[in-house]
Amino acid sequence: MRSETNLSTIDFENHGLKRLWSYARGHRGRVYRATLWTTLGKIMDVVPEVLIGAVVDVVVRGNQSFMATTFGVEDRWHQLLILAAANLVVWILESVFGYLAAIEWRNISQTLEHEIRVDLYRHVQGLEISWFEDSSSGGILSVINDDINQLERFLDTGSNSIITLFWNIFLVGAVFAASSLLVTALAFVPIPFIVWGSIRYQHRLKPLYGRVRESVAELSATLSANLGGISTIKAFTAEDREVSRVESASSDYREANRDAIQFSSAFVPIIRMGILVGFTCTLVVGGWLTLNDRMEVGVYSVLVFMTQRLLWPLTSLGETLDQYQRAMASTRRIFGLLDTQPTMQPGIREFARPVRGEISLSEVSFGYGEGPNVISNLNLKIPAGETHAVVGPTGSGKSTLLKLLLRFHDPRQGRVEIDGENLANLSYSSLRSAVGYVSQDVFLFHGTVRDNIAYGRDQATLEEIQTAAKAAEAHEFILALPEGYDTVVGERGMKLSGGQRQRLALARAILRDPAILVLDEATSAVDNETEAAIQRSLEHVPKNRTAVVIAHRLWTVRNADKIWVLESGRILESGTHDELVASNGLYSALWRVQTGSV
Repeated sequence: MRSETNLSTIDFENHGLKRLWSYARGHRGRVYRATLWTTLGKIMDVVPEVLIGAVVDVVVRGNQSFMATTFGVEDRWHQLLILAAANLVVWILESVFGYLAAIEWRNISQTLEHEIRVDLYRHVQGLEISWFEDSSSGGILSVINDDINQLERFLDTGSNSIITLFWNIFLVGAVFAASSLLVTALAFVPIPFIVWGSIRYQHRLKPLYGRVRESVAELSATLSANLGGISTIKAFTAEDREVSRVESASSDYREANRDAIQFSSAFVPIIRMGILVGFTCTLVVGGWLTLNDRMEVGVYSVLVFMTQRLLWPLTSLGETLDQYQRAMASTRRIFGLLDTQPTMQPGIREFARPVRGEISLSEVSFGYGEGPNVISNLNLKIPAGETHAVVGPTGSGKSTLLKLLLRFHDPRQGRVEIDGENLANLSYSSLRSAVGYVSQDVFLFHGTVRDNIAYGRDQATLEEIQTAAKAAEAHEFILALPEGYDTVVGERGMKLSGGQRQRLALARAILRDPAILVLDEATSAVDNETEAAIQRSLEHVPKNRTAVVIAHRLWTVRNADKIWVLESGRILESGTHDELVASNGLYSALWRVQTGSV
């Protein structure tokens, strides 16, 4: 079982790397250019050690030095000046190439991070409402933000480090091989063990970093939920309790990191032991060869410097692999979310224009998840251009009915149709452009009043926005705001009252000029003034359009063309207000309770 798991993990990581590389497909020219700068920079980095050997050779051998015999420069001072000038040029070039490589790699990293984040957010937006109902917004945010930032840290420096390490071993190995095969063999002995040990060691880190990512997701979810419910926390004086919850989640995150840190921190000291072996071999064997005139002093000097240049960067291999494991833990979560497929697929048909707005539900049954039916065998028909209300006790299925109408969910059985078109066959854009929706829980974006009203039609003119606001009885209070239509409403519209937010939401729906207007408990949590304003709006806004109104306060829908009474997901009765009051059924009982005529 363990081998199967390991193979599965390896396959996933290979697949993950391929997918990361696929994101770089459009930027491979930049990747190749960055690789070139890194390579040239590494070449320049190795040259100074060779120049040090040449300087030692000049001091020791004088006019018999490599510089004298090869380039004909016999004067020692001139040889040293030439080598110093060469060293200056090399250092300048190394700095230039290092700068170019850093700029290129970091920009590539930022570009890939941006593209993955946008693709991930676009994908998440395409998932159905039921997926969001079952998911934590903080957990989603941790993947879109924290995990992609973690991936960025590897992309930022990891690729550059791996390429640098490769060229370091290759170039230094070439210098060693040209100097002494025996010393080369001894100096390179630790490398296979270091690489093998690094891979094995980091493999042990994989589950630890998986736990770290899970812990940060839980912490993000807790913080997100608490910040969203800050008014409730304060109202119930639960600050200390919530601090304890955050402290617990943060402590779990700290402990997960502590385990990973404790394990990964031991890596570099272990690698140093391998470096010590290689360095000692070069020092002793190379020194013996030099003492016995089998190696030049200058060459010995180069090899001593080169040994550290060869082996010491291997300590960064642990850090690079550490970043890699962190990145792979994040990659698994990122691509796991990208691979989440919606259970509902949009149709391809478009509404015939103009949309009339006739609504029909035939033998519709629906329940959430694996739970029982919330709506059972529902049959309902709303002619185009009429205003129909749906009422009933809490939990009777009223809001669920609207979710089916907006195709936030698909029924378990039956058909939901508009103008004879099954909603499952329609594209989302065609369906939802024909429907204006005002929810019970109004959501406003952090922006101006104007921006929020125009959210459904961002090209709308100020005159059109004001017309919609007047229809929603919102124009007067908007003008009384400090900046009028340019007043910033705050996150979720917190600077406005509940009634003001409700009227802006109604104006937003009206501006779209939809064939169908859907209001879900639009007056359930507003003051009497706002309720009266919305009531006046509903007397003229639904003209020439179909309106479906979910209502708790029955007097707000008494003028509806027809009222449907739900109980336990079934239609108990239907008719006009007067007919239902006279029938002495559930509606009549609810009416008597609300009007105090019991």
